Amino acid sequence: MLRILGMKSFHHFDITARRIRTIRTVIPYSKDNFQIKRGSYATVGDADIKHFENILPNGNQILLGLDETAGYNRDYFNYVLGLGEVVLRPRTTAQVSAILQHCNRRKLAVSVYGGNTGVCGGSIPVFDEIVLSMELMNGIESIDEYSGVLQCEAGCILGVLEEKLSQKGLIMPLDLGSKNSCHIGGNVATNAGGIRLMRYGNLQGSVLGLEAVKADGTVLDLMSRFRKDNTGYHLKNIFIGSEGTLGVMTRVAIACPPAPTTQNVLFLGVQNYESVLKTFIECKKRLGEILTSCELIDKDALQCCIEHLKRSSPIEEYPFYMLIETTGRNVEHDEQKVNDFLKQVLSSGIVADGVVANEPSKVKDLWQLRERIPDGTFSNNFCLTYDLSLPLGNFYDIVPAMKTRVGHLVKVVCGFGHIGDSNIHLNIAGDELTPEIRQLVDPYVYEFTSKLRGSVSAEHGIGLLKPKYLKYSKTNESIRLMQQIKAFMDPNGILNPYKVISN
Repeated sequence: MLRILGMKSFHHFDITARRIRTIRTVIPYSKDNFQIKRGSYATVGDADIKHFENILPNGNQILLGLDETAGYNRDYFNYVLGLGEVVLRPRTTAQVSAILQHCNRRKLAVSVYGGNTGVCGGSIPVFDEIVLSMELMNGIESIDEYSGVLQCEAGCILGVLEEKLSQKGLIMPLDLGSKNSCHIGGNVATNAGGIRLMRYGNLQGSVLGLEAVKADGTVLDLMSRFRKDNTGYHLKNIFIGSEGTLGVMTRVAIACPPAPTTQNVLFLGVQNYESVLKTFIECKKRLGEILTSCELIDKDALQCCIEHLKRSSPIEEYPFYMLIETTGRNVEHDEQKVNDFLKQVLSSGIVADGVVANEPSKVKDLWQLRERIPDGTFSNNFCLTYDLSLPLGNFYDIVPAMKTRVGHLVKVVCGFGHIGDSNIHLNIAGDELTPEIRQLVDPYVYEFTSKLRGSVSAEHGIGLLKPKYLKYSKTNESIRLMQQIKAFMDPNGILNPYKVISN
């Protein structure tokens, strides 16, 4: 049975507060927790502080001491904890350049910090690295309505960019649940995916150009505004996905498509994973050019979400749920395609039940059932989270495998994510993270992924937490080449040490 959500009242929740803290208040320092040895870097002295004060003359651009820098030393999900006592907040590329030039000369390690929405510890210092925060570099330089090109500084918040673009009839090709906190520079640095990837592709394809500062302070102006620029090496791609280990991005140019004027969101109940795949095939065939997102949610993931939100599911309980979104510019055309799709999947029995929404507040309610799942799982005392790329035929296999291994030791093992681009999120949560649980989970998850030739990081990057697991997705030759590029670009190794690849 299908229902139109415009005829049903729902509770409303504010999605701007999507990120949550876990119950844990005490976590070990990363250096101890991950047994990391400090690199042979210099220690910041009074002369260095005076030098930075000359570069950053405004009083609010430098924070000193652990009391002032505490917020920059802990990630939002309480995975990592650092000891950085110096936070520098530049306002211009010239200031970034001067800072890095001095740090490289003195061999002072630097941790590049954005919106602090990552889940791999990539922006948090480990020891006493200088924290280079991009939060004050948040200017929008231009929005070209003709070409659809946005040019802005790296510290711009994704949600703010979305709002400004909407005033010009444009849309960001990237949408994330953390959009009201994350920085576009961090998005580019991790080559973030998000819920629109099915429609608009990887962020890497939308970034036309960027400006980056190398470890020695050299400024690289790669700010092309054209899709077609076949002049040798595409140097911008070196920095996209590098997580701040090769340079600090300060400005970006992004191609933004016209904003759609119609939107439909379907929330469907499905009895088994085979029917999930059949539904996915049908939505690609019948929704075609208006298909924006196709998300999978299992029963346990939805239960975590609705308990956290203190609301009920819009449909009865099923083993799997699918959230499908279409966007376009022709109401009649889009509704006909949606109706044809629903007629097919309901009459064939591959979908058991569902609701449809096209009114903005109801659309928001349905999307929260997907976007607020992490809030529910992270409300436990601990939550291990993995984002993996797996072949669609085996996309969900990791979840029952982990239930068999640790289900009796934890409260929740659930799977959800972007089935449209083969990206599953596996969350394992409970009351106490014991050594037994850790040993049963890691590295089994990555070994499982490797056997299927998947990726150990679909969209969240490698950061501090995954360098030793990179071998499960990259060959030894590939890792060596990455290390050689790092050594060439940053010979003193000052940029985001201990992250992505082992020093």
